[in-house]
Formats: sequence, structure tokens, C-alpha cells
Amino acid sequence: MKDAAPHRPTAPLAALERIRLQVMWNRLIAVVEEQAQTMIRTAFSTTVREAGDLSAGIFDLQGRMLAQAVTGTPGHVNSMAESVAHFLRAFPPETMLPGDHYITNDPWLATGHLHDLTVVTPAFRDGHLVALFANTAHVIDVGGLGMGPEGRSVFEEGLTIPIVKCFEQGRPNDTFFAFLRANSRTPAELEGDVYSLCACNEAGVRRLVAMMEEYGLDSIGPLAEAIFDASLKATLAEIARLPQGTWRAELTSDGYDEPIRLCAALSVREGAIEVDYAGTSPLASRGINVPPAYTRAYTCFGLKVVIAPEVPNNWASLLPFRITIPPGSILNAPRPYPVSVRHVIGQLLPDLMMGCLAQVVPERVAAEGSSSLWNPPLRGGPQVSGPRATCPDFEIITFNSGGTGARWAKDGLSACAFPSGVRTMPVEATENAAPIIIWRKELRPDSAGAGRTRGGFGQTMVIGAADDAEFAVNAIFDRVGNPPRGRFGGKDGAPGAVLRDDGVVLRTKGYQVIPAGRRLVLHLPGGGGMGDPRERDPALVARDVADGLISPEAAARDYGFVKDTA
Repeated sequence: MKDAAPHRPTAPLAALERIRLQVMWNRLIAVVEEQAQTMIRTAFSTTVREAGDLSAGIFDLQGRMLAQAVTGTPGHVNSMAESVAHFLRAFPPETMLPGDHYITNDPWLATGHLHDLTVVTPAFRDGHLVALFANTAHVIDVGGLGMGPEGRSVFEEGLTIPIVKCFEQGRPNDTFFAFLRANSRTPAELEGDVYSLCACNEAGVRRLVAMMEEYGLDSIGPLAEAIFDASLKATLAEIARLPQGTWRAELTSDGYDEPIRLCAALSVREGAIEVDYAGTSPLASRGINVPPAYTRAYTCFGLKVVIAPEVPNNWASLLPFRITIPPGSILNAPRPYPVSVRHVIGQLLPDLMMGCLAQVVPERVAAEGSSSLWNPPLRGGPQVSGPRATCPDFEIITFNSGGTGARWAKDGLSACAFPSGVRTMPVEATENAAPIIIWRKELRPDSAGAGRTRGGFGQTMVIGAADDAEFAVNAIFDRVGNPPRGRFGGKDGAPGAVLRDDGVVLRTKGYQVIPAGRRLVLHLPGGGGMGDPRERDPALVARDVADGLISPEAAARDYGFVKDTA
């Protein structure tokens, strides 16, 4: 990670002390998981409550992440790992008091776009500051153009919140909340989410204090050093098992109005993995640019799930990953470039990392998948139709996923989010939160890339407004012009498609109105296959044909499988 200080391993610990520290480490993970679950139980935004688009973690007083909740997304967690240091520069530890809560959504200080709120809260025991809790959650609306790629600068994308106190010694900052409410289409939900984020951190504080009292700890410093020491040693041991050298890969995103080329050179060195994005396309004029912290977040995730997946994610386990992002690259967007849908390109980076690592450890990687979430922001009512509106104003985002890539010995997962890890939002939750009807939501036959192990299937969705009213979609889709690629002889997954139910093809990115009486049709991409399809077990092909997931024609064409009708 960026600007990381060196960490010196400590002396070996006695066996009983190692056991004690491991028990406390596990307890700490339980603390941050309860922190995350508190947010899920109290959140107003369906993106948090239903999809789990959040992160939660505990940090030492230097802003180093000790532990993260299992619940959460890599883009939030690994960006948050950098953001706490920015909070400490704005509010040094000696200025913090019990009941203070600090907040920002600045894309360059937090997680990469304005729709994520990050809150940091100090934890005190017996009047002494002992730790910091941080969390991030995706919210529905922060004003501006809304979540979409149309902005030409961050100023058009919504309200920017600098690092400020939203609560001071337990009292809400009324001026802050007045500004917040005045700049959102969903003011009650947004204000409620801020209260939820603060409650989430307070739950973590209470559990940490109880843990410290139980174990007689005045400081978590020794525990932090033990966590960092073990994590760094374990990560370095995994890197040492890899051959040294440099490997390259490329990947193409659909982009906004032209394809985007992503290039990476991955070098395995002694004690480090280095990634250089030289050759990647330059900055775009629309909001698909990626701030550097988000680039580092998904780069590190793509490396870690292949190289050291069993090592807990914290400051020290990310330390050996060193990332170079050239200035002017679409992966290194400076302020005030538009970045609202940075995830569309950022979530492709683990596929790119696996393209490099497939040349090193082929049995550990997956084929390319749908990767970027298909999470269309939907809007309706007078703000779309004016006096013609037949329904009230609404703003909703529904999270959906295509298929993941095939693995070496297992098929890909169908309609499952990787690398983001969010849950698919239930139809009922979406329809309950807005006057939206999801008429179809089913697996998409013949969308999985064929292979010895096949990709996961995408899905088909048909969405309309209640009473077939006019509504708008802010399209933020990818993998339409450039489908997920197979590996080692596996075939590509099916590309996505965006259209109306009358067959009119829509743009894959940008604000578009669905006329009254018409519906939005989404065909989500399938994951790429792995290995020669002719090597696949015929019984597995027969199962997919019987389930209606693979047509007899595709089975014959891709697998050489002909159903026995005798």
C-alpha cells in the first residue's frame, strides 16, 4: 500500500502468550463483525440493508487497520484502510473526545465516489483514547446528477462532505445535517444512514471496551503489533513460494464512448509484489475515472485472493503490495475529475491481476467474470416526467450480478458478485422501497462460457414502473462490447445486453428514459470457461441441459454432447 512505514518483526512469543493473543485476535474480529451487523440492522439505504455494500474495521492510533469485518466489500475495506490517516491529519488524536464522530465522502480521502459515507469514531477507556473505529456505507442519493457517468467533474456528481464532525461529544452537528438534508432527493434516508453509521461505530466501541476489561488491557498496542507481525510474516512466506519475474496482461472495458485499455505488469520480487499500470488508457471526460485509492483497493484484493487468501486482511498483510499508477491514467484520477461510477472499471482489476498470475499459478486463478456490478439507479415521478407523472418521485438502486469465471476445479458461480462480494437485492425489497415491478429475474441460458469447468450463468431481468409509468435508468453497465474471457482453452462468457422490451437497444452507460408502457430488459453477462470444453464430464453437461441452462444446440456445438434419445 502507499507510503507504508517499515514494520520490524518482534521476538518470538511463548506458546501460552501466542494462544492468548490468538484468542484476543479472534475476539477483535467478532467485535468488528458486530459493528457491521449493527449497521445492517439500522441502515435506511437498501444498498446496505439488503446488499451489504459496506465496510467496518478497527484501527490503532496511527491509523493502521487491525481487523475488518467479514461483511463488506474490498473496495470499501481497502480504501477505508487508507482513509483513516486522512482523518487523523484533520483531527489529531489529542483533539478527540468521547462521543465525537467524524465523516467524509470525499472521493480522494475515502472510497472513491460521493455515494459512500465514511465515519471514524474514537474509542476511549477510562478517559484514554485506545483505538479508532471506521466504517463505510453506500447511500442512495447525495444530490447532483445522481449516481451515473454523465458528470464532467465531481462538482456535478453531488454534495462533497469534507472531513468534519457530524457529532460532537454526542451532540449532532445541526448545521451539518441541515446541509445534508438540503442536498439530497432522499433526505430522511440519508440522515438516517449517518445516524446508523455512528451507531455502528459506537457498538464497536462498547464491545472493545468490554473486551479490554475482560482481558485486563490498558492498551491494544501489544495486540496490534502481534497481529501485524503474524500477518506480515504469513504474507511474505506466501510470496516467497512464487517464482520471481515479471508477467503482463491486458483487458478491455467498454468505456463510456470508446473502449478503455487496462494494462498491468506484475513483478514478483523478494519480499514484495509490484504492479505497474503503465500503458493503461488516459483519463476520461465522464465519470468512469478511478481515484488511486480505489485502484489500490481492488488491485490488492486481486493479488491477495490468489497469493495469500488465508491471511487476515489488515495493514500489515497489504504492506508487501506496491502499486505504480502513472499520472494521467484513468486509474489515477485527480480532483476534480468525475468518478461517480469508478467501480465499473475498478472492479475489473482483479480479473487483470489474475491474467498476470495465470502465467505463474494457473491452478489458483479464475477465468474472467461479469465482475462489474449491474446496479442500475432507477428514478421516476415528477423529477423525470414533470406534470405528466403518474407516480410520486422515487430514487432506488438495485444490485445484481452476472456469472463469475470458472475455477481450475470448480464451475463459476451464477448471478453472484465477484469481486465486490455484495448480495443480490431481493425483488421484494426493491418493490417495497419504490414503485418498481421486476417482471422477470431468472438465470440466463447459454450465457456461461464453456470449458472443462464452465463459467457461471448470468441472469435476465425485466424491470418496469408501477402502472407501466415512465421512468429513467442511469445505465452503468460493462462487459457488453467486451465479454468475459475464458482461460486455457475455455470459451468466453456471453456478453451483456441493455434494451427495452420492444427491442430498442439502449446505451450501456448514461441517463435514459423508459417511456410509459415500456420496460427495461437487462441480460447480464456470463462468466468465462476454463480449459477445453471437450474435457468436461458429459454427466455435468447432461445435467445443465436437463435443467434448461444449456440448450441442446449449444451442448452439441461447445461440448460435442448429443443427448441420448434411445
